[in-house]
Amino acid sequence: MSIKNAIRGSVRMSHVQAVIFDAFGTIIRIENARHPFRQLLKLGIAQGRRPRPDDASALMSHPWSLAQAADHFGIDVPPTELARIESELDAELAGIQPFTDALSCIEALQARGLKVAVCSNLARPYGAAVKRIFPGLESYGFSYEIGTLKPDRRIYDAVLTELAVDACKVWMIGDSQRCDRDGPIALGIKGHYLNRTGAGSPSDFRDLMAFKHCVFESRSP
Repeated sequence: MSIKNAIRGSVRMSHVQAVIFDAFGTIIRIENARHPFRQLLKLGIAQGRRPRPDDASALMSHPWSLAQAADHFGIDVPPTELARIESELDAELAGIQPFTDALSCIEALQARGLKVAVCSNLARPYGAAVKRIFPGLESYGFSYEIGTLKPDRRIYDAVLTELAVDACKVWMIGDSQRCDRDGPIALGIKGHYLNRTGAGSPSDFRDLMAFKHCVFESRSP
């Protein structure tokens, strides 16, 4: 049985009404990474602060600016240094670009009447970039707004609530098996793994155009 036929059969009784995308690595990419929040944490190390395993989670589950993050972590950032790191952040945000297949895929899905959402673990400054590139989506499930990270079911639940669609009628795709495939599946969403390298399982998607075709195939009579 082909992958398309297997997917079609698995959702025959649950007509797909909405699709959720991960953000970074799936629909957008950073052209010139500057890692401003990492620079902030390194400054803290230089001041004697010991990194914590949950530092990244804290940054992505709170609506902090760079200055607010520095205050939370107890990092003393001189005004000139803060201005420099903020400039690095601005440059990184300006360099965020969409994947070409993401633009085509989302446009095609919306043209067919499907609801589209984004669900992503990210720090606050990056949310505006996602909305700038992909305006007009039905839901933006950002970890810093919801207060928890994928694969916590609460972040998927928040998106489902905004979509007003049952989990069994929703597909999701992203470049993390744990967060974009397995996490959604545990909630009843049809999760899919995007592997742009072309390696891995035959059930993985290599690009979003192939994913789009499978969505449309699943909706065929």
